Amino acid sequence: MHDIVIRGGTIVDGTGKPSFTGDLAIDGDRITQVGGTAGPGRREVDAAGRLVTPGWVDVHTHYDGQATWDPVLAPSSWNGVTTILFGNCGVGFAPVRKRDHQGLIDLMEGVEDIPGIALAEGLKWDWESFPEYLDALERLPRTIDIAAQVAHHPLRVYVMGDRAIRREMATAEDIAEMSRLTEEALKAGAFGFTTSRTDQHKTPDGDLVPGRYAEHEELIGIGRALGRAGRGAFGMLSDFEDEAAEFGWMNTIARENKRPLWFLLTDRSYDPDRWRRLMDGVRAARAEGLPMSAQVAGRPVGLILGLTTSLNPFALREAYAETATLSPAAQLARLRDPAVRAAVLAEEASPRLMEVLPPLSRQIATRWDRMYLLGDPPDYEPGPERSIAAMAERAGQTPQEFCYDYLTGGDGSRMLYFPVTNYVHGDLAVVQEMITDPHTVLGLSDGGAHCGVICDASLCTYMITHWVRDRSRGERLPLEFIIKRQTSETADFFGFHDRGRLEVGKKADVNVIDMDALRLHHPEMIYDLPAGGRRLVQQVEGYDMTLVSGVPIFEKGRDTGARPGRLVRATA
Repeated sequence: MHDIVIRGGTIVDGTGKPSFTGDLAIDGDRITQVGGTAGPGRREVDAAGRLVTPGWVDVHTHYDGQATWDPVLAPSSWNGVTTILFGNCGVGFAPVRKRDHQGLIDLMEGVEDIPGIALAEGLKWDWESFPEYLDALERLPRTIDIAAQVAHHPLRVYVMGDRAIRREMATAEDIAEMSRLTEEALKAGAFGFTTSRTDQHKTPDGDLVPGRYAEHEELIGIGRALGRAGRGAFGMLSDFEDEAAEFGWMNTIARENKRPLWFLLTDRSYDPDRWRRLMDGVRAARAEGLPMSAQVAGRPVGLILGLTTSLNPFALREAYAETATLSPAAQLARLRDPAVRAAVLAEEASPRLMEVLPPLSRQIATRWDRMYLLGDPPDYEPGPERSIAAMAERAGQTPQEFCYDYLTGGDGSRMLYFPVTNYVHGDLAVVQEMITDPHTVLGLSDGGAHCGVICDASLCTYMITHWVRDRSRGERLPLEFIIKRQTSETADFFGFHDRGRLEVGKKADVNVIDMDALRLHHPEMIYDLPAGGRRLVQQVEGYDMTLVSGVPIFEKGRDTGARPGRLVRATA
């Protein structure tokens, strides 16, 4: 008698092998039979006509703070994700001294758009060292498994204090201490180290992050901790101003330590050949036997624009800004006033508001050809005909008139999509090339981050709806390939040895999916973070059941109340 038998489903085991029909048996927290006809189960799940897959392993999230108070970790857990990894992009909350609590909150708010007021209210700060942070995470029961990486910026501030904030050069002693603390964290269970070297990452006051211009010697010195510990991956985000120099120090780290090294990769519209040059660098490193990869997204990195989000096309106009402090209902009523509409549309973006914003935000005020109706279900590969410019022309309106009336129509929850990267000429051919490259790893869902302007935690669901089932503008991809990309491949890359496959003896993290019914809904803004902080979430249908360690945590979209999730600590 098995504990659970998932009977008669189409099993996609996560290895890339062809799918097959059969039973999956679970006893305790382990898989005990895959395929064939299993004996009876104390609970039997009819999976005829359903997919049975491993739970998704999402390796790029930012739940560093939320995981200390929230047991559910939605919307990732709603989307079949059973393991998440945070500590990405060099930001996190350990190690930390009491005097730097607010500084790390500000850093996370500036880089990842997580409301500082929510972090200030939610974080208990019952840790100082990174091992103590892991201990604090371990104390909270939760739906899904979590894991953490050491982040460069808090580490640098912990060792160097104000000198790190002023971005001074680290001394040999500083580097040695950062390396020692990184090794300590890895041996306590961290899955790697991450840093950020981009001008896009700033504090709310506009200051660059502490490690932005860290010398190569500092990064190489910290990287040696991975070699000494014999575990962990080294990850980073860079502007690659000097591509040869960046690959130089990355190659050194990979060569010295023989540990996986990855960097985030997206295209750039102003330099369309850039991402291919960077992939050439990866291939050159691989030719030397170096374990280097690029982490890529499965859809555009795009901004959500609406009346309740952090950005929208009219936010830089003074007449609109005057309504920004109103409640959503009061603001919508005010914006529907014909006099207010006329005043907003008569204005251009305010120089006073424009001067403090980066170029991307300025584009949002003017690039009507790059803004699209998001729709329900959302369309993340919109054609040119869905742009605000094209739809306004067909409607006989100016783009700003059409956009204003669309956003203020309905109940005020309508949203636009502004793809920033990975979107060229109305299709995702660039994304397809990236995700099918054997030297890339799938990531960049950013679950838990960019709460007011991005909602990509649904990426794992999107991978099988869009790329396998629904794509109309280009080639679709095999189901088995897409499942493998977000299960065994992500698990293996970061060292989650006991999951990512439906295999006897592996951890029973499983999804039962109604592929025909699988559907992502329009994002919505909710205000459920501590202190009423807001965040974009996205409902999903089609997951019949998600199990963690053999325990159903969601059934037909309903939280069962079970909390089998735990902190996962890395091992060699």
